[in-house]
Amino acid sequence: MMEEEEFEFTEDLEAILHLTPEVQLAIEQVFPSQDPLDRADFNAVEYINTLFPTEQSLANIDDVVNKIRLKIRRLDDDIRTVVRGQTNVGQDGRQVKEITRDIKQLDHAKRHLTTSITTLNHLHMLAGGVDSLEAMTRKRQYGEVANLLQGVVNVLEHFQKYMGIPQIRQLSERVKAAQSELGTQILADFEEAFPAQGSKRPGGPSNVLRDACLVANVLDPRIKQEIIKKFIRQHLSEYLVLFQENQDVAWLDKIDRRYAWIKRQLVDYEEKYGRMFPEEWCMTERIAVEFCHITKVELAKVMRTRAKEIEVKLLLFAIQRTTNFEGLLAKRFTGCTLTDIPGVRKRPDSPLDQTNPFLEDDPGEDVGSEKDEDLPRKPKAPDNPFHGIISKCFEPHLYVYIESQDKNLGELIDRFVADFRAQGPPKAGTEEGGAVLPSCADLFVYYKKCMVQCSQLSTGEPMIALTTIFQKFLREYAWKILSGNLPKSSSNSGGLTITSLLKEKEGYEAAKFNVDELCLICSILSTAEYCLATTQQLEEKLKEKVDKVLVERINLTGEMDTFSTVISNSIQLLVQDLDAACDPALSAMSKMPWQSVEHVGDQSPYVTSIIMHIKQNVPIIRDNLASTRKYFTQFCIKFTNSFIPKFINHLFRCKPISMVGAEQLLLDTHSLKTVLLDLPSIGSQVLRKAPASYTKIVVKGMTRAEMILKVVMAPHEPPVVFVDNYIKLLADGNPETFQKILDMKGLKRSEQSSMLELFRQRLPTPPSGSDSGPSLSFSAPTPEQESSRIRKLEKLIKKRL
Repeated sequence: MMEEEEFEFTEDLEAILHLTPEVQLAIEQVFPSQDPLDRADFNAVEYINTLFPTEQSLANIDDVVNKIRLKIRRLDDDIRTVVRGQTNVGQDGRQVKEITRDIKQLDHAKRHLTTSITTLNHLHMLAGGVDSLEAMTRKRQYGEVANLLQGVVNVLEHFQKYMGIPQIRQLSERVKAAQSELGTQILADFEEAFPAQGSKRPGGPSNVLRDACLVANVLDPRIKQEIIKKFIRQHLSEYLVLFQENQDVAWLDKIDRRYAWIKRQLVDYEEKYGRMFPEEWCMTERIAVEFCHITKVELAKVMRTRAKEIEVKLLLFAIQRTTNFEGLLAKRFTGCTLTDIPGVRKRPDSPLDQTNPFLEDDPGEDVGSEKDEDLPRKPKAPDNPFHGIISKCFEPHLYVYIESQDKNLGELIDRFVADFRAQGPPKAGTEEGGAVLPSCADLFVYYKKCMVQCSQLSTGEPMIALTTIFQKFLREYAWKILSGNLPKSSSNSGGLTITSLLKEKEGYEAAKFNVDELCLICSILSTAEYCLATTQQLEEKLKEKVDKVLVERINLTGEMDTFSTVISNSIQLLVQDLDAACDPALSAMSKMPWQSVEHVGDQSPYVTSIIMHIKQNVPIIRDNLASTRKYFTQFCIKFTNSFIPKFINHLFRCKPISMVGAEQLLLDTHSLKTVLLDLPSIGSQVLRKAPASYTKIVVKGMTRAEMILKVVMAPHEPPVVFVDNYIKLLADGNPETFQKILDMKGLKRSEQSSMLELFRQRLPTPPSGSDSGPSLSFSAPTPEQESSRIRKLEKLIKKRL
């Protein structure tokens, strides 16, 4: 029982004496000790084992216990002394607190005394200042008043919380009265010096007025504004008289005199009154800005009255002189007095084709020529806060400029048409052959000139109106110059006969278009491509120059589509021409007696004729479309897509065909396939690999033709093998195609009926859920496999020969 109580006491003691690591560290720093009893991790067992390491050392246990008891007694004495010493601490603390309170009271008294003295000094200064201010006001000693008034106002601010005291309130009212009297007095002095209905005061400004302006800076801002307003109005009163609406000099042709007058007035002001007004008032700029506002109103009024007399040249002249003057203001002044500065748009550069006129620097931007001397120019918007301060008044009358450009562009298109008729189409073998028509570049250069002019006049609705004019004449150019001059295709082939086609001496009479006409088509195609690209850039430039709120109204997509249509029509004409040239040869192929062919020889005459026409037309087209390679590729693809199905259709007409005849046709088909694969580079000294997309079309189409002939060559007995072979080679589930194959083989109708029935039975069943159609789901032989088979067939033919 005793042991349990001691154990519980020990636990309680450890819980009571447990200190945080921070407190323990602080104790060790204040009272450093090497005694194990002072350690935080003291272990009684280890300590006892240290005192009695062996059993023999237990003989000294009484001495050790006595030492520990003596140490405990000393600790109790120290604790008792410390506790007794704390009984006097409370009394000492109360004494210190009383001393601190007395010191605080003295500090407050000192601060209050200092504040009182300062306030009395301010009051003395205020009273004396108000008296002096009233006396100086009466004597018009504005130089002294300017400094004194500011000081009095600053001192009066310290008494705002004392306005309840009658004497302080009275002083404040006297200050306000002095300020009001000063304002009225200064305005009267300026009215006397610069009377509203008289000439300026002789002898120039006085020092009194200069000091009065300094006082006005301290007074109510309305006093300063009234001084500025009256002075500027009086200074410009002569201008309103000289340039009244009924005066001859008020019209646009003499607009230079307005700007010359203000220039003289500003020089006169600087000489006579430049030092009278403080520099921060910016009086010179204010006079110029007010002149601009008045001029804008007066010009708008006179132009409304005489609107019928406004001509394009006169309007452009007035705008040029006005924008030049606005640029002069931008060089002289900062625009700090303007309340509404126009926004500035940055114009990003676009690294595009150098032949595009819209990629060069604008003519209005540091570019000049004799022809452009009379065109209005303006500094760039970021450098000119005064842009439009006067010239905005011309915007309602810009319809005159727009109508003029409409007329000019109409005449320009008519001249292009007349020049084309007079000079004729580009000739083959010349630098013009296949090149972009010069009229196209002329049109867009003129467009650029108009766009720059109009953007200098306005970036609002007039730019939209000009865009509409651009759209109109882009369409007219596409119709009258491009589409209107494309050679007309005809259903008649010019008296061509199969006999003439099969002769070895065929010439250009086999083609509907001669070389010059082919060059013309290529030239129109190249021009349409140039117009398409340049129209896109024109749209981007227009969007850059027009106001942001109007950007969505700039859309030249319809015009770009028109040029795309011209390109498609040109390519189609080239395809139709070569296609038509090959038609007689294909007709001759289908009329040949293939059943009576006895041996396989070289390629047939109709193949030679087709190759001849290809070699005649394609190099001409390729050379003339050298700058538009992608459209030449389109031509090749479209011709192949047209020729191969037509060739296959004529192939089906060759019936009946013998085994030898089928072998000859297979050889001819392979020859045509080889020529078509080389079509893009045929007749060229530079061999260039045909585009993969084109090669894929040729291989797929001509391989089908070869498979048709292979099926025809195959024996039709036994029928099951023949049908399965057909399905495997052609992968075509259309009974009509199978019927054509049977016709080519020359089978009787009775035999065909059984074959067709067997064909329907042998067709693979389409998967459930899929649409049934003539095409089969299994894959056809690859072009590489078929090419290998063709090579084997060629070797067989050579052996027979």
